[in-house]
Amino acid sequence: MRVSKEHRTVRRVTTILETVATRAGGVRLATLAEVLDAPKSSVHGLVQGLIAAGYLTDDDGEYHMGPAARVLLSGPDRPSLAERAHPAMVRLRDRFDETVTLGEPVGDSVVYIHTVESAQPVRYSPPLRERRPLYPTAMGKLVLAHMSARRSAAHLDPADRERVLDELARVRADGVAYDRAESVPGLSAVGAPITADGAVVACLTIAGPADRVTDRLTDYAPVLGAAARDLSTGPR
Repeated sequence: MRVSKEHRTVRRVTTILETVATRAGGVRLATLAEVLDAPKSSVHGLVQGLIAAGYLTDDDGEYHMGPAARVLLSGPDRPSLAERAHPAMVRLRDRFDETVTLGEPVGDSVVYIHTVESAQPVRYSPPLRERRPLYPTAMGKLVLAHMSARRSAAHLDPADRERVLDELARVRADGVAYDRAESVPGLSAVGAPITADGAVVACLTIAGPADRVTDRLTDYAPVLGAAARDLSTGPR
């Protein structure tokens, strides 16, 4: 029988994930360096790679398990979030006849994982499983609004940072985010967060041609927000 050799990088990565997964609350870099008996600089590089891949999240210097890890941990018999959200998405589409999309934060991006399209000839048809920037999409604004100011600022253009941070404060207070033809010319959207124990794990959006939906986004917002809250779990 061939005996597998230990790989130091693999061991460090798995130890980081196991440490974060098994400790209550967030885990700081100093703790991980102590557990690994390794320099902070070495551990920091591994942690940043895991954040970029979506396996960890950074909450103002405290690391938590990310959405990519939750995907791996969901067994084949457990309904996926897309399966749970689908009936609500159909109801939203039928009520407003615009495209409804479900997305998840993955590292420093958002990824659309499920959509129920409008029946109208001119409609939004988003590609799935592609990484998108956090700003200025409606989903991305929701994710940024629930980060610490330090983390969210790192994703923003310095020239617009103060203005956008003010917008993110409104998003956090209102519980919805708008994209009025900012990320894609001619497309507008409103988004609401789905949370688990207070953390944003996914977002729902209603989107369509800007000339048709921009003036209606505030009408969509309360209904969309209620649907997202119904899909959320734990304290909100």
